[in-house]
Amino acid sequence: MPVTLDQSNFKNLDFDAQDDGVWVVTMNRAHKRNALDLDTIEELVDFFSAAPRAGVKAVVLAGSGDHFCAGLDLIEHHDADRSPADFMHVCLRWHEAFNKMEYGGVPVIAACQGAVVGGGLELASSAHIRVMNETTYFALPEGQRGLFTGGGATIRVADLVGKDRMIDMMLTGRVYHGQEAMDLHLAQYMVEGSVMDKALEIARRTAENLPLTNFAICSAISHMQNMSPLDAAYAESVVAGVVNTQAPARERLAAFADKSAARVRKDA
Repeated sequence: MPVTLDQSNFKNLDFDAQDDGVWVVTMNRAHKRNALDLDTIEELVDFFSAAPRAGVKAVVLAGSGDHFCAGLDLIEHHDADRSPADFMHVCLRWHEAFNKMEYGGVPVIAACQGAVVGGGLELASSAHIRVMNETTYFALPEGQRGLFTGGGATIRVADLVGKDRMIDMMLTGRVYHGQEAMDLHLAQYMVEGSVMDKALEIARRTAENLPLTNFAICSAISHMQNMSPLDAAYAESVVAGVVNTQAPARERLAAFADKSAARVRKDA
């Protein structure tokens, strides 16, 4: 059933819903470099749980101020003095939020500027596309803080950069930026100046796709990566059977057949 996303129910996330179905979601804790406290995590769970049923076609996720996200709110964590069981449940909520992003079926484009650090990198790696600029830097400083990742870095960041590089990042506090970060797949796009402009361009382009097709791309691929090759081949065939026979897809195929649709070009 369709749902409504009401800004009044959110205090740490600001929404800008645009006419083309693109939503800009901005973390508004600039005074904390958008560090993630538990309230923000709960709001991410709520938003990305509802987004597929609220008519959201694509999301640009950004941080207010100069930074995307500096990770876990260490002051909240220190002051809470949590037990092991308490923090385990905090981590499970982080996983819930980030899984809703990765597997929810709505394209998420992270507009990464400034710090993308610790849990901020876990958040960014849950997005489907990441845009960076000359200010952006990526790090996992958990080793120096006496901590360990709890929001999926061992899954997503290790998948991006490799196990050996992730271990190096955590042990030494190594920071990646610029072309080196691009080469490690920490971002897919690097721009000069505003990351928001490029992120919006990408979001608008993805929003033109059919919603069911985007759902498959932004959900099924991640699920299939968790399967054996034999199971993934079966699942891919089932998803293709559903997606490739949808009525709106037939309309697009007809446009291709009658040569009214744009062709793929090398400079597209």
